[in-house]
Amino acid sequence: MRPLIHLHFPRPISYRTAQTLQETLVSRFLASKPPSSLPAPPPHIITAEFNPVYTCGRREIGTVSAEQQEYLQHHGQAEFVEALRGGQTTFHGPGQLVAYPVIDLRTHKLTPRDYVCLLEKSLIATCASYNIKAMTTEHTGVWTTPDDKIAALGVHMRRNITSHGVGLNVNTDLWWFGRIVACGLQGKRTTSFEREGVEDIEVKNVGKTFVGEVGERLGLDAIEEKDAEEYMRKLEETK
Repeated sequence: MRPLIHLHFPRPISYRTAQTLQETLVSRFLASKPPSSLPAPPPHIITAEFNPVYTCGRREIGTVSAEQQEYLQHHGQAEFVEALRGGQTTFHGPGQLVAYPVIDLRTHKLTPRDYVCLLEKSLIATCASYNIKAMTTEHTGVWTTPDDKIAALGVHMRRNITSHGVGLNVNTDLWWFGRIVACGLQGKRTTSFEREGVEDIEVKNVGKTFVGEVGERLGLDAIEEKDAEEYMRKLEETK
């Protein structure tokens, strides 16, 4: 069994940097699909913290007014990006773990619904590792109460190849979420490890925990961690 490749960015990055790497990986997976004779890549997960950015889901593309985008950008302190993932507008920034699994669902005999459940269970188990009791509700994502959301989930699939993924709040500045109706849910709040009483936790360590939980549910024992910046440099050198 091949290992799960964990590509971690060691410092906050732009949304576009992660998107570039993600698109490269997805392209490699698609290029190995029949009738190609290229070997399929092993499963990958990208983990990172982003510079402040609001992203909207594919159903909202073209619907967010220029005035609203300017408001969200807050005098240039945040970006606004249209994404292909499911879900509605959310925030990513320092202190939040963003994890993008790039896997072939067919290789792991998963349906799209199975995959979403796998991500939810991995998030809940990650929270439990830090003594936070989390749950799913009728709404997407993972919650600590029916009104307090700790992780957002938005995925994209193309020919059974996954992209995008989850945002788990560790010590995120929750002020940014107050500027939007997070994920389109009126009357709900956003929480974090820090707000739940878990302090002095590094996002990279939470990322390792999450990747381990995903790997376990995929039946993969070996995890190979790589510096994502170095990985991208090597990709550029081989072009």
